[in-house]
Amino acid sequence: MNLPTKIANHTLRREQVIEYLVKKGYNRTEQMLRMESSNLDKDGRPIQERVEDLGNVKYAKGFKMISDWIEQNLDIYKFELRRLLWPLFTYSYFDLVFNDAGAEMDKFFREFSPQFERVHADELRVFETIKTPQQLRDNPIAKLYLGTKYRIPINSGVYYNLLAHIETKNKEGGSVIEYLLQSFCVIKTTERGPRNQFSFEAMIGRGMNRDSDDAALEEGIDGAFNGVTNGDITDNNALIKLAMMPMESELAQDVRAELEDEDAKHPPPLGKNSLVEEFEQNIKREDSADAPNRNEIPLPPSRARDVIMEVQKIKENRDRFRIDARSSGVGPGVSVCMFTFHNTLDTITCMEFSDDTNLVAVGTEESYIRVWHLHGDPLPSIVQSGAKDALPSSSRRLIGHSAPVYSVSFSPSIAGPEKADPSTPSTAPKLLLSSSSDKTIRLWSLEAWTCLVVYKGHEGPVWNVRWGPFGHYFATCGWDKTVRIWGQDHISYLRLLVGHDSNVNQIAWHPNGAYVFSASDQADKSIRMWSFTTGECVRVFAGHTDFISALECSPNGKILASADGGGNIIFWDLAKGQMIKRCKGHGKGGIWSLSFSVESTVLVSGGADGTVRVWDVEVPTDPHKTEGEVVGTGGQTDATRINGATAGAQPSAAVAAGGKKKGKDTTITPDQISAFPTKKSPVYKVKFTRMNLVMAGGCYLP
Repeated sequence: MNLPTKIANHTLRREQVIEYLVKKGYNRTEQMLRMESSNLDKDGRPIQERVEDLGNVKYAKGFKMISDWIEQNLDIYKFELRRLLWPLFTYSYFDLVFNDAGAEMDKFFREFSPQFERVHADELRVFETIKTPQQLRDNPIAKLYLGTKYRIPINSGVYYNLLAHIETKNKEGGSVIEYLLQSFCVIKTTERGPRNQFSFEAMIGRGMNRDSDDAALEEGIDGAFNGVTNGDITDNNALIKLAMMPMESELAQDVRAELEDEDAKHPPPLGKNSLVEEFEQNIKREDSADAPNRNEIPLPPSRARDVIMEVQKIKENRDRFRIDARSSGVGPGVSVCMFTFHNTLDTITCMEFSDDTNLVAVGTEESYIRVWHLHGDPLPSIVQSGAKDALPSSSRRLIGHSAPVYSVSFSPSIAGPEKADPSTPSTAPKLLLSSSSDKTIRLWSLEAWTCLVVYKGHEGPVWNVRWGPFGHYFATCGWDKTVRIWGQDHISYLRLLVGHDSNVNQIAWHPNGAYVFSASDQADKSIRMWSFTTGECVRVFAGHTDFISALECSPNGKILASADGGGNIIFWDLAKGQMIKRCKGHGKGGIWSLSFSVESTVLVSGGADGTVRVWDVEVPTDPHKTEGEVVGTGGQTDATRINGATAGAQPSAAVAAGGKKKGKDTTITPDQISAFPTKKSPVYKVKFTRMNLVMAGGCYLP
C-alpha cells in the first residue's frame, strides 16, 4: 500500500471514530480527539510546537531568530545588539560539542561562522578543531570562555527591547537565547551609550585614576579577543592617511592642456610662476602611500566644469595674497570684509558664504532659507515665472522645512574666468543643503530655486550639514547622537557613525575627503575623527570643558581647530592625536565659526562677543606659557588689546578711569595677532577665500 493510501485510510478512520462518538453523545471525548488530531502531522506523529523539543536543531533556530531580529532593528541599536552574536554563537557551538551533536554541530558551524570571519578568524580556526567533549575540556581557549561569564555592556533601553523580543518569541527560539545568556553571559546595563575601554565614561575614569571597576565594564572575557578592532583608540595610534587624494588622470591631463593654452595667451608676470609650474609644484596631486585611494571613495567622472574649476583654483593659488607665519613678533596684516544684517529680529540661526564669494544664505527660526547676491545682482531662474515683466530679484526665499533651519551649506564652487565665453560652463554653486529640527535634510536647486530631494533618517533635529570637499557626498549630525554620511544620488545614508554619548552638534570634513570630524556637546564634549571608507573612529580628542561650538580642518590636512562656548580655541595634531596648544581671547557665549588661511598658518574666528579675531597657528616656543594678558570686561568688544596695544578699540571708560570692572576679565594669549570688533553684531560666520581675504557675517542686535 503506497503512502497516499495510508494517509487517506488514517484520516477516514479518524472521521469514523469522531462520527461514532457524536452519535453516542460522548462530547468531551470527541472534543479531546479533535484537539489532539489537530496537533498531528500527515503521518500521525505529534507536531512539536516548542523549539526545545527539536533537540540540537534548537540552537540553529534560536541563533537565526535573534540574528534576523538584530538586522531588522533600528540602525542606531544595531551596533550594540551585534555584540550579542559572537558569545551566542560561541556558547551554542560549545553546547553542541558537549552534546556530541555530530552532523548538527558541523552544520551550525558552516552556516553561521562566515559572518565572524573578518574579526574572529583565529578563534574560528581553533573552534573548528574541537569536535568532542574531551577536546572541549582540554582546549585552553574553550576553558577561558567556559570558566568565566562573558561580559556584555549594553544600553538599558536596548536591553529591555531584547528581553521583550525573547519573551515574545519564546517558542521560536527565545527560550534558547535566554538560557545561553543566563548560563554563560552577564549583561551590564547602562543609562548612556556602550561602556568599553574607549567610551567617554571610561576615558574620564582613567583620567581620574578610577580603574578599579574597568574589568566589570569592558566587553568580553579577560584574555580573550572581544572583536573590537580599534581597541587602541584612546592612544590615538590608528594609521591614518592625511595627504590629498590623487587627481583623476584624465582630469589632470585636461587641466594641464588648458593651463598650457592659458600660459601661451597670457604669459606670467616677471617673478611669478607660470600656471603649469604652479600646477606641478603646488597643486598637482599624485598617488602616495599617505594618500587615500580614489577607488575607496568613488566620485562621479569629471566634466568640463571640473576642468574650469581646477584651472581657476590654480590661478587663484598663484595670485593670492600670501600669509606667512608671524615674523619678529609681528603678525601678517589680514583684511576683513564684514557683512551686517539689519532688522533680523534675532531670527537668523545660521549663515554661509559660497566659495565663489557671490552668494550668502541664512537659515531662520521661521523655517525658511533666504539667499542673497552679495553684489546686488539678480538671481535668475531657469523656471519661467508667471509674471512676464517681473524682474529677477537679488534675493530668493526657499520654503519647505516645517521647523527652524539650523544649518546651510553651498556646493563647491569658484569664481569664474574673466570675460568667459558664453559656452563656458558656469562655476557658480548649483546646489544648497539645509538641515532642520523637522528631522530632514533638503537639497535645493540654485538654478530652479526649488527643493529637489528630502533626505530622512535622523531620529530628531539635524543640527548641522556640510558638503564634502569634492561635492557629491555630504555629512550630517543631530540630536540622535549619530553622524551620517550621504551620497547625493542615494535617498538613504551610506554611513552611520555611532560613538558619541550625547548630541552631536558640529561636523567638518578633512580636505582629502576620507575623514569626517564630529563634536558632541553637553556631557560628552569630545571630538571624534571617523574614517569614511570603514566607518570606524580613528581618533578621539578630549580637552574642552564647555560645549564645542565650531570645528575646522586646515587646508594642509594636518591640523584640526575646535572652539567652545567658554571662548577657547584648541589646535590638534591629527597625525599624533595630541593637543598642540590652547588659545584664549574671545568672551563667553560661543565661538561660532573658524576658518584657516590657504597656507594653514593663520586662523580667523568669530563669535558671540561681536569680534573677529586672527590667530597665529605656529606652535609656540614655550607651549606651557599660555597665560596671556588679562584685559577687557567679560569678553565684550573692548577686550581687544594685544600685548599692551589696542587693536581697533579703546578700553571701556570704567576701566580707563580705574572704576570697577563689569563681569569677569578676559585672558588673551600671545597667539592672537589682531582683533576686529563690531558695535553690537555677533559674528555668525567667518571665511577665508582662496585669495586669503576674510569674509565675515553677523546680525546687528540693538
